[in-house]
Amino acid sequence: MVNLVQNIVLATIILVFALLEIRSRKHEHFHATADDTKLELFMFLALLAVSQPFIFGVTGKLSELAMPGQRGAWAHLPWWAMGAILLVADDMTQYWWHRISHSPLLWPLHRAHHTAHYMSIRITYRNNFFYYLMMPGLWASGVLIYLGFGNVYLVYIVVKLTVILGAHSAVPWDAPLYRVKWLHPLAWVLERTISTPATHWAHHALTNDDGIGHYKGNFGNLLFVWDLLFGTAKITRRYPAKVGLQDDLVFGKERWFVEMFYPLFHSRRAHSALVPGGRAYAETEVDADAKRELDTAVSKT
Repeated sequence: MVNLVQNIVLATIILVFALLEIRSRKHEHFHATADDTKLELFMFLALLAVSQPFIFGVTGKLSELAMPGQRGAWAHLPWWAMGAILLVADDMTQYWWHRISHSPLLWPLHRAHHTAHYMSIRITYRNNFFYYLMMPGLWASGVLIYLGFGNVYLVYIVVKLTVILGAHSAVPWDAPLYRVKWLHPLAWVLERTISTPATHWAHHALTNDDGIGHYKGNFGNLLFVWDLLFGTAKITRRYPAKVGLQDDLVFGKERWFVEMFYPLFHSRRAHSALVPGGRAYAETEVDADAKRELDTAVSKT
Protein backbone atom coordinates (compact mmCIF):
# COMPACT_ATOMS: atom_id res chain seq x y z
CA MET A 1 0.00 0.00 0.00
CA VAL A 2 2.84 2.40 0.85
CA ASN A 3 4.47 1.72 -2.50
CA LEU A 4 1.18 2.15 -4.43
CA VAL A 5 0.23 5.46 -2.84
CA GLN A 6 3.78 6.76 -3.17
CA ASN A 7 3.84 5.93 -6.88
CA ILE A 8 0.51 7.69 -7.51
CA VAL A 9 1.71 10.84 -5.75
CA LEU A 10 5.09 10.62 -7.47
CA ALA A 11 3.43 10.42 -10.89
CA THR A 12 1.45 13.57 -10.07
CA ILE A 13 4.55 15.49 -8.99
CA ILE A 14 6.44 14.36 -12.08
CA LEU A 15 3.56 15.49 -14.29
CA VAL A 16 3.64 18.98 -12.77
CA PHE A 17 7.39 19.36 -13.30
CA ALA A 18 7.12 17.89 -16.81
CA LEU A 19 4.48 20.45 -17.75
CA LEU A 20 6.74 23.22 -16.44
CA GLU A 21 9.64 21.96 -18.56
CA ILE A 22 7.43 21.68 -21.63
CA ARG A 23 5.97 25.14 -21.11
CA SER A 24 9.48 26.59 -20.74
CA ARG A 25 10.49 24.81 -23.99
CA LYS A 26 13.71 23.69 -22.29
CA HIS A 27 13.09 20.15 -23.53
CA GLU A 28 13.71 21.28 -27.10
CA HIS A 29 17.40 21.71 -26.27
CA PHE A 30 18.00 18.30 -24.67
CA HIS A 31 18.89 16.48 -27.92
CA ALA A 32 18.53 13.23 -26.02
CA THR A 33 19.50 10.07 -27.86
CA ALA A 34 17.43 6.89 -28.06
CA ASP A 35 19.80 5.33 -25.53
CA ASP A 36 19.22 8.26 -23.14
CA THR A 37 15.47 7.73 -23.31
CA LYS A 38 15.67 3.96 -22.86
CA LEU A 39 18.00 4.23 -19.86
CA GLU A 40 15.86 6.84 -18.13
CA LEU A 41 12.55 5.09 -18.81
CA PHE A 42 13.66 1.57 -17.93
CA MET A 43 15.46 2.66 -14.76
CA PHE A 44 12.44 4.64 -13.59
CA LEU A 45 10.17 1.64 -14.14
CA ALA A 46 12.69 -0.77 -12.59
CA LEU A 47 12.98 1.30 -9.43
CA LEU A 48 9.23 1.67 -8.91
CA ALA A 49 8.14 -1.79 -10.04
CA VAL A 50 11.10 -3.97 -9.04
CA SER A 51 13.79 -2.54 -6.76
CA GLN A 52 11.77 -0.68 -4.15
CA PRO A 53 8.97 -3.29 -3.81
CA PHE A 54 11.64 -6.00 -3.59
CA ILE A 55 13.57 -4.16 -0.85
CA PHE A 56 10.44 -3.33 1.15
CA GLY A 57 9.20 -6.91 0.80
CA VAL A 58 12.50 -8.44 1.90
CA THR A 59 12.96 -6.05 4.83
CA GLY A 60 9.42 -6.77 5.96
CA LYS A 61 10.04 -10.54 5.95
CA LEU A 62 13.45 -10.25 7.59
CA SER A 63 12.12 -7.87 10.23
CA GLU A 64 9.34 -10.33 11.01
CA LEU A 65 11.93 -13.06 11.52
CA ALA A 66 14.37 -10.93 13.50
CA MET A 67 11.80 -8.92 15.48
CA PRO A 68 8.64 -11.03 15.70
CA GLY A 69 5.76 -9.17 17.18
CA GLN A 70 7.40 -5.76 16.67
CA ARG A 71 5.36 -4.72 13.64
CA GLY A 72 4.17 -1.18 14.37
CA ALA A 73 6.06 -1.08 17.68
CA TRP A 74 7.27 2.49 17.07
CA ALA A 75 3.97 3.79 15.72
CA HIS A 76 3.40 5.73 18.97
CA LEU A 77 6.29 8.11 18.25
CA PRO A 78 5.33 11.69 17.33
CA TRP A 79 5.50 12.53 13.63
CA TRP A 80 8.43 14.91 14.10
CA ALA A 81 10.49 12.20 15.78
CA MET A 82 9.76 9.81 12.92
CA GLY A 83 10.72 12.52 10.44
CA ALA A 84 14.02 13.14 12.22
CA ILE A 85 14.81 9.43 12.26
CA LEU A 86 14.03 9.16 8.54
CA LEU A 87 16.26 12.13 7.76
CA VAL A 88 19.17 10.31 9.37
CA ALA A 89 18.36 6.73 8.36
CA ASP A 90 17.40 7.58 4.77
CA ASP A 91 18.62 11.00 3.70
CA MET A 92 21.94 11.16 5.54
CA THR A 93 22.84 7.60 4.56
CA GLN A 94 21.95 8.47 0.97
CA TYR A 95 24.33 11.43 1.16
CA TRP A 96 27.15 9.05 2.14
CA TRP A 97 26.07 6.44 -0.42
CA HIS A 98 26.11 9.13 -3.10
CA ARG A 99 29.48 10.41 -1.88
CA ILE A 100 31.22 7.01 -1.87
CA SER A 101 29.63 6.28 -5.25
CA HIS A 102 32.05 8.84 -6.65
CA SER A 103 34.92 6.60 -5.56
CA PRO A 104 36.58 4.30 -8.13
CA LEU A 105 34.99 1.17 -6.64
CA LEU A 106 31.35 2.28 -6.88
CA TRP A 107 31.54 4.86 -9.66
CA PRO A 108 30.35 2.33 -12.32
CA LEU A 109 27.05 2.05 -10.43
CA HIS A 110 26.46 5.81 -10.39
CA ARG A 111 28.16 6.92 -13.60
CA ALA A 112 24.94 6.71 -15.64
CA HIS A 113 23.43 9.53 -13.59
CA HIS A 114 26.13 11.90 -14.85
CA THR A 115 26.17 10.91 -18.52
CA ALA A 116 23.16 13.04 -19.42
CA HIS A 117 24.23 16.24 -21.18
CA TYR A 118 21.12 18.05 -19.97
CA MET A 119 19.39 18.69 -16.65
CA SER A 120 15.81 17.51 -16.40
CA ILE A 121 13.48 15.61 -14.10
CA ARG A 122 13.91 12.70 -16.51
CA ILE A 123 17.45 12.06 -15.23
CA THR A 124 16.46 11.95 -11.54
CA TYR A 125 16.48 8.13 -11.40
CA ARG A 126 19.01 7.61 -14.18
CA ASN A 127 21.42 5.18 -12.50
CA ASN A 128 22.70 1.65 -12.67
CA PHE A 129 20.11 -0.99 -11.71
CA PHE A 130 22.24 -2.21 -8.80
CA TYR A 131 22.79 1.31 -7.46
CA TYR A 132 19.34 1.35 -5.87
CA LEU A 133 19.34 -2.30 -4.84
CA MET A 134 22.38 -1.53 -2.69
CA MET A 135 21.23 1.86 -1.37
CA PRO A 136 21.29 1.70 2.47
CA GLY A 137 18.52 4.27 2.90
CA LEU A 138 15.94 2.14 1.10
CA TRP A 139 16.71 -0.86 3.30
CA ALA A 140 16.57 1.26 6.44
CA SER A 141 13.26 2.77 5.33
CA GLY A 142 11.82 -0.70 4.82
CA VAL A 143 12.66 -1.62 8.41
CA LEU A 144 11.19 1.63 9.73
CA ILE A 145 7.98 1.07 7.78
CA TYR A 146 7.71 -2.34 9.46
CA LEU A 147 8.13 -0.61 12.83
CA GLY A 148 5.21 1.72 12.12
CA PHE A 149 6.55 4.63 10.06
CA GLY A 150 4.29 3.96 7.05
CA ASN A 151 2.08 7.05 7.12
CA VAL A 152 4.87 9.46 8.04
CA TYR A 153 7.11 7.89 5.39
CA LEU A 154 4.51 8.73 2.72
CA VAL A 155 4.62 12.40 3.66
CA TYR A 156 8.40 12.37 4.02
CA ILE A 157 8.98 10.76 0.63
CA VAL A 158 6.60 13.17 -1.12
CA VAL A 159 8.57 16.12 0.29
CA LYS A 160 11.88 14.48 -0.58
CA LEU A 161 10.91 13.58 -4.13
CA THR A 162 9.58 17.08 -4.75
CA VAL A 163 12.92 18.58 -3.69
CA ILE A 164 14.98 16.06 -5.69
CA LEU A 165 12.90 16.50 -8.85
CA GLY A 166 13.13 20.26 -8.42
CA ALA A 167 16.91 20.10 -8.06
CA HIS A 168 17.20 18.19 -11.37
CA SER A 169 14.54 20.18 -13.22
CA ALA A 170 15.48 21.96 -16.43
CA VAL A 171 13.61 24.96 -15.03
CA PRO A 172 15.77 26.62 -12.34
CA TRP A 173 13.02 27.54 -9.91
CA ASP A 174 15.52 29.17 -7.55
CA ALA A 175 16.70 31.78 -10.09
CA PRO A 176 14.14 34.45 -9.05
CA LEU A 177 15.37 34.18 -5.46
CA TYR A 178 18.79 35.40 -6.59
CA ARG A 179 17.48 38.14 -8.90
CA VAL A 180 15.02 39.78 -6.51
CA LYS A 181 16.88 41.52 -3.70
CA TRP A 182 14.19 41.23 -1.04
CA LEU A 183 14.12 37.45 -1.60
CA HIS A 184 17.84 37.06 -0.84
CA PRO A 185 17.27 36.16 2.84
CA LEU A 186 14.91 33.35 1.76
CA ALA A 187 17.47 32.19 -0.81
CA TRP A 188 20.18 32.13 1.85
CA VAL A 189 18.09 29.83 4.05
CA LEU A 190 16.84 27.53 1.29
CA GLU A 191 20.19 26.97 -0.40
CA ARG A 192 21.67 25.93 2.93
CA THR A 193 18.75 23.68 3.82
CA ILE A 194 17.68 21.74 0.72
CA SER A 195 19.16 20.84 -2.65
CA THR A 196 18.43 23.50 -5.27
CA PRO A 197 19.04 23.64 -9.02
CA ALA A 198 22.04 25.95 -8.55
CA THR A 199 23.81 23.68 -6.07
CA HIS A 200 22.87 20.40 -7.72
CA TRP A 201 23.53 21.46 -11.31
CA ALA A 202 27.04 22.33 -10.12
CA HIS A 203 27.46 18.68 -9.11
CA HIS A 204 26.62 17.63 -12.69
CA ALA A 205 28.86 20.22 -14.36
CA LEU A 206 31.06 19.17 -17.28
CA THR A 207 34.03 20.92 -15.72
CA ASN A 208 35.12 22.50 -12.45
CA ASP A 209 37.29 25.04 -14.25
CA ASP A 210 34.51 27.63 -14.50
CA GLY A 211 34.38 28.15 -10.74
CA ILE A 212 30.81 26.82 -10.66
CA GLY A 213 31.20 23.08 -11.17
CA HIS A 214 31.65 21.00 -8.02
CA TYR A 215 31.87 17.37 -9.01
CA LYS A 216 33.39 16.30 -5.68
CA GLY A 217 30.67 17.87 -3.57
CA ASN A 218 27.03 18.98 -3.30
CA PHE A 219 26.01 15.37 -2.74
CA GLY A 220 22.86 16.11 -0.73
CA ASN A 221 19.52 14.74 -1.89
CA LEU A 222 16.77 16.26 0.25
CA LEU A 223 18.94 18.17 2.70
CA PHE A 224 21.92 20.26 1.63
CA VAL A 225 22.69 20.49 5.34
CA TRP A 226 24.77 17.30 5.07
CA ASP A 227 27.15 19.00 2.61
CA LEU A 228 27.59 21.91 4.99
CA LEU A 229 28.08 19.59 7.95
CA PHE A 230 30.57 17.27 6.23
CA GLY A 231 32.53 19.91 4.30
CA THR A 232 31.44 19.22 0.69
CA ALA A 233 29.27 22.30 0.06
CA LYS A 234 29.81 24.90 -2.65
CA ILE A 235 27.29 27.70 -3.18
CA THR A 236 27.71 30.10 -6.10
CA ARG A 237 24.11 30.97 -7.08
CA ARG A 238 25.17 30.31 -10.67
CA TYR A 239 24.51 27.50 -13.12
CA PRO A 240 27.14 25.64 -15.17
CA ALA A 241 27.00 26.21 -18.90
CA LYS A 242 27.35 22.49 -19.66
CA VAL A 243 26.75 19.23 -17.81
CA GLY A 244 27.78 15.64 -18.48
CA LEU A 245 31.02 13.67 -18.61
CA GLN A 246 34.12 14.60 -20.55
CA ASP A 247 35.03 11.03 -21.48
CA ASP A 248 31.74 10.65 -23.39
CA LEU A 249 32.81 13.57 -25.57
CA VAL A 250 36.17 11.96 -26.30
CA PHE A 251 35.25 8.29 -26.63
CA GLY A 252 31.51 8.33 -27.41
CA LYS A 253 28.56 7.50 -25.15
CA GLU A 254 28.09 4.08 -23.60
CA ARG A 255 25.13 1.89 -24.63
CA TRP A 256 22.11 2.16 -22.36
CA PHE A 257 22.09 -1.50 -21.31
CA VAL A 258 25.77 -1.34 -20.33
CA GLU A 259 25.15 1.70 -18.14
CA MET A 260 22.08 0.11 -16.60
CA PHE A 261 23.24 -3.46 -16.06
CA TYR A 262 27.03 -3.30 -15.57
CA PRO A 263 28.72 -5.61 -14.50
CA LEU A 264 26.40 -8.02 -16.35
CA PHE A 265 27.34 -6.16 -19.55
CA HIS A 266 30.70 -4.56 -20.29
CA SER A 267 31.67 -1.58 -22.39
CA ARG A 268 33.38 -1.95 -25.77
CA ARG A 269 34.91 1.52 -25.64
CA ALA A 270 38.65 2.04 -25.83
CA HIS A 271 38.57 3.76 -22.44
CA SER A 272 35.80 3.06 -19.97
CA ALA A 273 35.04 2.64 -16.27
CA LEU A 274 32.46 0.03 -17.29
CA VAL A 275 34.94 -2.79 -17.80
CA PRO A 276 36.62 -4.89 -15.10
CA GLY A 277 39.64 -2.95 -13.91
CA GLY A 278 38.57 0.16 -15.82
CA ARG A 279 39.05 3.60 -14.31
CA ALA A 280 37.16 6.86 -14.45
CA TYR A 281 38.44 9.23 -17.10
CA ALA A 282 41.11 11.79 -16.25
CA GLU A 283 42.48 14.27 -18.77
CA THR A 284 46.04 13.55 -17.70
CA GLU A 285 45.68 9.93 -18.80
CA VAL A 286 44.93 10.62 -22.47
CA ASP A 287 47.31 11.66 -25.19
CA ALA A 288 47.51 15.08 -26.81
CA ASP A 289 45.28 14.07 -29.74
CA ALA A 290 42.51 12.97 -27.38
CA LYS A 291 42.90 16.18 -25.40
CA ARG A 292 42.47 18.25 -28.57
CA GLU A 293 39.43 16.16 -29.47
CA LEU A 294 37.95 16.86 -26.05
CA ASP A 295 38.54 20.60 -26.37
CA THR A 296 36.88 20.57 -29.78
CA ALA A 297 33.91 18.55 -28.54
CA VAL A 298 33.39 20.84 -25.54
CA SER A 299 33.44 23.92 -27.72
CA LYS A 300 30.73 22.42 -29.95
CA THR A 301 28.36 21.39 -27.15
